[in-house]
Amino acid sequence: MVSRAKVCTSSGVPLVDNKSTAFPCPDCGTSIGRSAQCRSQAVAYICPNCGFQGP
Repeated sequence: MVSRAKVCTSSGVPLVDNKSTAFPCPDCGTSIGRSAQCRSQAVAYICPNCGFQGP
């Protein structure tokens, strides 16, 4: 099992806000972290393990 992300994959901001989230990469299952600000602005993220890109 992969541990939950502790920082936003896009910005590196710690995931402490209740609107931040973490979820498994659709391709490889690595935990992807998303801060509330990156989620609301639809900032792209790239999986550090397999390179999958998402909004």
